[in-house]
Order: sequence, then C-alpha cells, then structure tokens
Amino acid sequence: MMASNEDHPHGDETVGGAEREIKRGITVMKKVIRDRDRGVLIKVHWNEGGQLIEPNDSTLTSFIGALVRNEVPITCDNWRNKQLNEAKDKIWSEIKRCFDIEENRRDHCLKLAGKLLRGFRTFLSTTFLRDTEGTFVDAELPSKYASLISPKEWETFKSKRKTQEFKSVSETNRQRASSPAYPYRKGRVGYGRLEQSILTKENSSETSLPAHVLWKEARVGKDGKIKEDVQQIFEKCETLSQSIVPYEDTDCRSILSRALDVPEYSGRVRGKGFGITQKSLNIKKQKTPSNKELQQTLEALKAEVLELRKERERDRAAGFKDTSDKDSINCNFQPTIPEGISPCHLYLARPTYRMVGKGKVHNNLGELLHTKPLPTGSLKVSVDIALEKDALLPHPDDVSDATLLGDAIGSFVAWPTDLIIVGYETPTKSKAKDKGIAREIESVASQKEIPVAKKTEISKRTGAKKKNPSKYRACLHTCLETTDISDGCVRLIPMDGAIFGFEYAEPLGKEDFDQILYHTQLSVGVINTYMRYLYDKLMGPRGLEQRFSFLNPMKTNLTEMIRKPDEVRTYVVERFMADTDREKLFFLPFNTGDGGHWLLVAINPFKEIVYYLDSLHNDWTTYPAMKTIVDTIIQTVRAQRKIQVPKRKANNITWNRVECPRQRNNIDCGYYTLRFMKETLLMDRTDIPSDYFDEYRCAYYSKDQLDEIKEELCQFIIELQVL
Repeated sequence: MMASNEDHPHGDETVGGAEREIKRGITVMKKVIRDRDRGVLIKVHWNEGGQLIEPNDSTLTSFIGALVRNEVPITCDNWRNKQLNEAKDKIWSEIKRCFDIEENRRDHCLKLAGKLLRGFRTFLSTTFLRDTEGTFVDAELPSKYASLISPKEWETFKSKRKTQEFKSVSETNRQRASSPAYPYRKGRVGYGRLEQSILTKENSSETSLPAHVLWKEARVGKDGKIKEDVQQIFEKCETLSQSIVPYEDTDCRSILSRALDVPEYSGRVRGKGFGITQKSLNIKKQKTPSNKELQQTLEALKAEVLELRKERERDRAAGFKDTSDKDSINCNFQPTIPEGISPCHLYLARPTYRMVGKGKVHNNLGELLHTKPLPTGSLKVSVDIALEKDALLPHPDDVSDATLLGDAIGSFVAWPTDLIIVGYETPTKSKAKDKGIAREIESVASQKEIPVAKKTEISKRTGAKKKNPSKYRACLHTCLETTDISDGCVRLIPMDGAIFGFEYAEPLGKEDFDQILYHTQLSVGVINTYMRYLYDKLMGPRGLEQRFSFLNPMKTNLTEMIRKPDEVRTYVVERFMADTDREKLFFLPFNTGDGGHWLLVAINPFKEIVYYLDSLHNDWTTYPAMKTIVDTIIQTVRAQRKIQVPKRKANNITWNRVECPRQRNNIDCGYYTLRFMKETLLMDRTDIPSDYFDEYRCAYYSKDQLDEIKEELCQFIIELQVL
C-alpha cells in the first residue's frame, strides 16, 4: 500500500489537488491491522545506510503517519518535548506489534513520525488556512478530521498561524522551497528507493552509491536529460573524489558540499536523503590541532618513547645480560624479532618519533657488522630505502665513514632494536598513533603488504574494503619530498627489450608523479611504467608472456599514425612477426594525441580480430586513421605469413566493440585502460567477450578500484629503488 499525500504533503500543491486527495478518506491501514490480528508480522528492509527500502517501506511509512496523527495533537510544535515520550512509546509499541522490526530501528521510526507530523500540519495549513494567493483564511475544522482534531486544538492551531512570527518564517521557507538551485526531480521516490532501483537496474554488486552520483540521478527528469549545471557539479565531484589526497586533506566537508560550495550541516549527509546521518556513516569531522596542542602531543610522545626505551633496556639487562667475550658470539639475538632475515621499517626517536627508512633486519646468533660485534641493544640492518636521507645514523659506520642514512643505502649498519619494526605493521605501542604520529608515517607503516595478484583475488572474493587505500601513495609522497624531482629532475625506469620490442629507459618527472598522487590525466610515461609492472608482476610469474604482449603507445598514438604511418606499420609488423607460431593478444593503449583520450585496442593478429575497449563507449569510426593503420598492418602480416584469402575477403578483419565499464568524468580514461589490460591478464584469455568478463563486469569502476592502480604504481616505483 502506498503512502498518501497526507503523509508526504508538498508546499506547492494546489488546493484543488488537495481536495481530490481528501476524497480518499483517512488512512487507516486495514491490511496491516488484519495481518496483525492473524499474527502475521510484515517484514521491512533497510539499506546499508539504514534507510527504509522496498518491499514494504511505503506501508510502514503510511502506518507511522496514521499512528502519529492519532496519538499526537497538531498543536505540538516541538517533537523533542518530553511530554511526548508516552505517545512515542505507544507509537513504537504499535509498530512492533505489526512489523518484524529490530529494536535499534526505534530512533529512525520516531524521527520519521516527527517528520510526518510536521508534514501533516503543513498540509492542513496549505489546504484549509490559505487561499491560492497565500493569504490566511479563518476556516472551520474540516469534518473529515473531526475524529483526529478537537475544536480546541483546531482553534489553537489557527491562532499560532495568525502570528507575525509564524507568517515571516513561513514566507521565508516557502520562497526558499519554491526556487531551489538544483531541484529534486523524482517526485515522492526518496533517495533510499532511488538508490535501490539504480543498483537493481544495473545488477550491481555494490551496496551503496556515492552521494554525488545519487544526487545527480535524483535530478534527471522523465526525459532522461540532465541540466548542464547539474552535470558540471557532478564532474566537479568526480574530479575532487579522485584528486583528494587522504593524508593531506583537512576539509571536513563531503565531496558534494565542496563542489556546491556550501557548509556541512550536522545531522544530515547531503545527497543521501532522510535517515542517513554522519554518525550512521561513521563520518568523523577532523579538527585541525592548534600549535599548543601539537606541542603538547610532541612532548607526550617524546616522554613515552623515552620511557619505552628505558623499559626495554631494563628488560635486556634482566633477561639477556652479555656475559660472553666480545670476540666470541654476539648475544644481541632478540627473541621478539623473527630469527633470520626479515623486512622492516626503521625509526628514529629524536627530534620526533618517525619512520626514516626501510630495509631488512638480520637477527642471527653470532651476527657481526664488518667483522666487529654489534653495539649492545642493536641489530644488523641492511638499508634499502631512505625516506630521510639526511637523518643521522644511530651508530655511524666506522668502515665506510657513513654518518647519514642516505649514505648507507645498500650497506649494513647497526640499528637500535627498539626502533626496528618488523614486517609492515605499526609499532605495537598503539598509543603513539593516538598521540599524534604524522599521517605520512602512520599510513606507510600500518598495513601488511599483500602480493598484487593475491590482493586482487581477495578483494574480488570478499568485497572487503582496504583499511588504508593510500598506503604506498603516502610513502611515495614522502620519498619524493627528499629528492630533486621538484627542481625539474627526472628518474629513469628501465624497460627491458621483451616488453615493447626495444630496450630503453622511460623518464618520469614531477608531472608524472603528481598524476599518480593527485589523480589527473595519465601521461604515456605512467602508462608505460604500469605496463612494465604488469610484465614483471603478472606476465612473468604466470608465464603469460607467451600469450600476451605490449605495443608501445609512444610509437603508436594517433599523432604518430598521421605523421609517420610507415614507421608505425614497421614497428607493429615486426612485433607481430616475432611470434607467428602461436596465437597472441597484443595490447595497444591508444592515445588520440597531444595528451588526449586513452582507450585500449587489443589485437589478435593470428585470428585477425581486434577488440576495441573505449571507456567513453565510442566506436572505432571515431578514429578512422587508427582503424586504417591497424587493418593495413594485419593485411601486411597476413601477406608475410603467406596466408591466401579470396580477394573479396581481403578486408574481412573482425572488429569487436566491447561493452566495458564506462568512465564518469574526463580524467579516468587512462586508469580504465590500465584496468582493462590487468583484468584481461588475470582472466588469461586471448578473447574478450563483447559484454566484458563476468568477473569484472560493472557500470563503472569505483574509487577503490582506481586507487588500486595508483597503489600498485607507487609500490612498484618504490621497489625499483629509482628515487
């Protein structure tokens, strides 16, 4: 049963429309009462955010509306009034008698009751106490509502609406509601049901939509058109959602509020509708600490670190006294650190407790450093990465005369045991995190590393959200701050000849790194670096280089095809002819030139099939020069392989347009192209279905899926040790 307009009245209804509603009679919910008398409880459903959804959401809403009109007088202006507690208890009791509902839904239902009561009062005022011009009318009590409203209540209700204060507030609210900047266009379908219908229609595995996506869909008219100003706000949200760096963000407003440039109000989440609050979504506002608070935190942290060091020294003195001769075995073996060689993070305690590097700790009995015993309370460490190259070593290296961490990269040094964190987890003293460890530090040290292929499979099976999606971006961000890249210098990524058919070094500069950190359109350098990552991490370990290969987009973009078509043909034909004895799929990330749009062209020259994956959902006719070049290349390979085909079938090359996930802004095309290649490799298929792979089919990629690409890039660059 649907809720009547008495439950959801609108301020802009005409009197005639209201009178037509009145003819229906008062809502009494007979079906609910019959089910209750038969002992049948009506099941209601909720979405992830705690909103009512179908089936039976409108039935419960209408029932609550009928209850509140019977139990609470219309003269009640303050729903929080404690005198209403008895009526609220009765409303909740009646709801539980008729519906299968959990106790923790009480607050939602009573808030809904208050909203419906306000709507009923507005309905009465608009329909009976105001004419078409908005002038007050001293009307008699409507006979229809005589069973709900006493004459005394009606007179009190009218008198309040005659006051100048009420008229002023009413006029202000009416003007505000009559001309919204971005009007809601889904009628009485709330955000909760709208979200449910979208997810159902798209057959999505997601349980919720981002607020700005839902906000835009709520402003699509029946004709399916979106106003330009709404689309602009949506695109701004998309850009913001991908460009915000978690460890640098201090704005406590939501993405949508920032795009609209409006304040964030407590008790609501913009673009999500009734029932969703910041508390229900576990949104916590960040407060920027004052200088005094930072100083207090720093002093407390120093004291805590000092106390921990003293405590560990006492433990060592009590349980692991060094009674051996210095020329015999080393007794610095630590049972709290795994025996053998383990990856670790290296910390310093002064002037602040922070992570300064990454390496491997060697915890073995008899371990020596440059043929000498280790200092008491220290272990042998090999330094792989220096996040602070100018950080002083805890124990200067007498052999190499190294005093700075940056000078010790690739060599062994002694490091205090209590400043070594084994693996990739945060220090066990969790209080340090609460007392102000910088986010740059915490984000790097807080998560366990998972191999890329295994991480993808786990997230696909469980749908689990990563606790720290910006872990390696934070680490790369910190590393870059200690380099000369911001001064215009570059780093070279070695490219083996097996990747693109020729050996070279791919330069990456500040703009390239910023693209990864701040989510802007990807350059050819970043695209090529990720392809090397795929080659090293997926193709090599799984033996996929026999079935897949890459074409360098620097040599095959639209500009090159138009200016140097012969060179493009020569390069691609040579790549294809290098593997004529087996079926192979070649990935060509195609760029429209001059930093334009990225799409994926996957070519199987053996079967003469071309798969076209464009996240804008265009087809190959958009780029006729590209299609002509690819067709010519396949025909040339056919001729060199001496394959005879009838003349009338010489141009019979199959082009398949794949219905791949679709990007929702003008930035993500590069990330989509990289995911297309990765997912095809994970499937280990040289054919791509026209409706894409079942395992990865979706309307669009989520922010987490795009962040995964950035994290893989950052981790790979750090592991290459090119910074």
